[in-house]
Amino acid sequence: MKIHIRHTSLTAICFLLTVISFSQKKSAYVSGKVIDENENPLPKVSVTILGRSGGITTNDSGYFRLKVTADKAFALVFSYTGRKTEQRNFLLSENEEEKITVKLEKGVAVLQEVVITGNQRDRREAGLIKLNPKSVINLPSAITGVESMIKIIVGSNNELTSQYSVRGGSYDENLIYVNDFEIFRPYLTSSGQQEGLSFINPELVRNINFYTGGFQAKYGDKMSSVLDIQYKKPKQFGGSAYVSILEQGLHLEGTSKNNRLSYLIGVRNRSNRNLLSRQDTKGNYIPSSADLQALINYQINTKWAAEFLGNISRTKFTLIPQSSELTSSVFSPFFSANLALDIFFDGQEKDQYQTNMQGFAITNLATRKLKHKWMLSHFGDNEKENTDITGTYLFGQRDFDKSHATYGTIINPLGAGMYQNFTRDKLAIDNWNVSYKGSYDQGKNFYQWGIGYDKTIINDKLHEWEYQDSAGYSLPFNPDQLQLNKILNSAAGLNINKFSGYLQDNILLGDSTHSTILQAGVRFNYNTLNKEFIISPRIGFNWKPQWQKDIVFRAAAGVYDQPPFYREMRRYDGTVNTNLKSQKSVQGVLGFDYNFSGWGRPMRFTTEAYYKHMTDVVPYDIDNVRIRYYGENNAKAYATGIEMRLFGELVPDAESWISLGIMRTKEKISNTFYTDYTLDSLGKPVDSTVKQLGWVRRPTDRTITFGMFFQDYLATNKNFKMYLNLLYGSNLPYNIPGSVKYRNAMVIDPYIRCDIGFSALLLDAERSNRRSHSPFRNFENIWATLEVFNIIDRANTISYQLIKDFSNTTFLMPNRLTPRLVNFKIIARW
Repeated sequence: MKIHIRHTSLTAICFLLTVISFSQKKSAYVSGKVIDENENPLPKVSVTILGRSGGITTNDSGYFRLKVTADKAFALVFSYTGRKTEQRNFLLSENEEEKITVKLEKGVAVLQEVVITGNQRDRREAGLIKLNPKSVINLPSAITGVESMIKIIVGSNNELTSQYSVRGGSYDENLIYVNDFEIFRPYLTSSGQQEGLSFINPELVRNINFYTGGFQAKYGDKMSSVLDIQYKKPKQFGGSAYVSILEQGLHLEGTSKNNRLSYLIGVRNRSNRNLLSRQDTKGNYIPSSADLQALINYQINTKWAAEFLGNISRTKFTLIPQSSELTSSVFSPFFSANLALDIFFDGQEKDQYQTNMQGFAITNLATRKLKHKWMLSHFGDNEKENTDITGTYLFGQRDFDKSHATYGTIINPLGAGMYQNFTRDKLAIDNWNVSYKGSYDQGKNFYQWGIGYDKTIINDKLHEWEYQDSAGYSLPFNPDQLQLNKILNSAAGLNINKFSGYLQDNILLGDSTHSTILQAGVRFNYNTLNKEFIISPRIGFNWKPQWQKDIVFRAAAGVYDQPPFYREMRRYDGTVNTNLKSQKSVQGVLGFDYNFSGWGRPMRFTTEAYYKHMTDVVPYDIDNVRIRYYGENNAKAYATGIEMRLFGELVPDAESWISLGIMRTKEKISNTFYTDYTLDSLGKPVDSTVKQLGWVRRPTDRTITFGMFFQDYLATNKNFKMYLNLLYGSNLPYNIPGSVKYRNAMVIDPYIRCDIGFSALLLDAERSNRRSHSPFRNFENIWATLEVFNIIDRANTISYQLIKDFSNTTFLMPNRLTPRLVNFKIIARW
């Protein structure tokens, strides 16, 4: 392992030196004319580059010409008293001159968003990755959404879920915000096939900021990542509609006549029936998921604005299984063969997950420098899982000789039995939040502060049991009574009050050409359940030296503690540990960001090294997407690694990227012992030794992660495009449930997946407007897309099923994910 890491580091250094050699300082120009609604020239219009002070004004003829940096994205802002501000985005090649005409219409002043002054100059913070929402919409993926794009960056082992692991963290260690409101997910789902739609509707998204670590104090108390989403603020009427085999959706946006009110509405429906019907378990799959979202903004006056964000989502999953045929290549000292497992089912599973969210916000721009925001939100979650499935199985060697009459059947039985899984689980969560956020821009300093109160009410009832019978004997075997293999029967009612707050300063040292931006802050958290008060100081900086090459060095360090929520407190036996303390971590991040021109196109290379030291860790196991915690702060852990990413437009207006991560994360669980036995020739124990479990791989320990997103189009016709999504992740450890000795006993094979999509433009605005009587004359464009998921047809392993043979030897049979599938989609925008 050390040799591989050294070679990889050397390769990264050589690649970096090659990349730096391409860079030169280059210029381009933007020129044009600014006019009013009657096409008369407007003199003295302010023309500035977004995020920079100064600028120019138009002359008496409304004309302007501005020199800009080539091969670097920027935006020009056109403003004039009594007229609406206009913004235009550009990315120009060396010596290119873009000529434009800008029309400024009359209208009331719009309350401008206040953003960090330092970040306006350079949003290149430690751990920050900015994603293009258009790329999310075009991404070929079994599960659509922003999370699918994120999994290309951080890795994945399950295409059926929108959950993700960042730098060795669990699914529960990620924060998600939409328009500053924290978003929650359902908690009882045990497999990706039960999941419905993600909260985030990609058609509504305007901006995506994803932090893989080292995030600021203003963000909440989790240990791994932050996904910060901003929805659109429409300026005119528009919308989109799409229909595919798996999902359908519609979104509308627009404004009132006086432009004070804007609305953004999205509705979606999804069924994974075609996706699930080709899995190893055959049966009647009836999954359905639908949601409705709305964002309404109202400009009260030039200083006050109001906002409402609402969501209603319902997911149902019904499975009536019939049979399953699993095959695994197994080698042992006694035989080498393909072992098979045939299961015949009776019963069904019915699950329902219903969530709703309402958020209200009032924003006040007290002065040009001082901003206030008051927020009130509610999240409601009601979940029900009902399962009663019996399976009878036969385990042994399958005949793969087509010339035999027994082809496809098990001819050498090694084990037989039956099992029954019974579940009646209910969960209800209500979370209320009241918070206040403020900011003050003092030029070189940008102060931010906030305070919040959360009240969480949790009520659940869990009733689960599992019966196993092998060769006529109930397991675990007791001749005097019938015993269940597993039983969980508990109820809990929790009422938690949580207080939190933060204070931070963003300090700009120098100017926009060579500057250091220092971010220093602290946050606190207190909850009444375990009466724990935690303080988390955090600091970060990025430094842009006065070099010709566009390089920014960045670093961050701080305390990232995570107070327990519902899942962490519940032990394996179903009891709830209300005294559970927060998991604690000290983290450091160091890296750089480099913009350059390579092969005549703009490119960007980023790299970061990180280290996490964790204490009071709550160990857990993962089965599919279900996380089972120990419910105790009885471990310490670490995660360390390096990540490298290369972004670029290999063809104009189509950004692609590759991502490579190398990581190691391990944990040491206290007071964990097991006994090793020495056996004689007859297999009887003659001696024993008690051993303590040392450092072991965490369930998310994936050494290598590689992701690629590639876009291209025909050189002679941009109306035919191709999108490629490629993922590779090395093996993951698999723990035998309830076993200390066999923690890390098995591995899940590497995850390899490739999805591809082909799009063709059926209609654009120019062609639709030629026909005045066409029903499509107001459409901006219509695209048809053909997608092939898992083009290599690799059925990746997500977990294992434990089976015993007649000699009571345990075998692990892999549970597979989805095979190849074709999807067709039509998207229309107006």
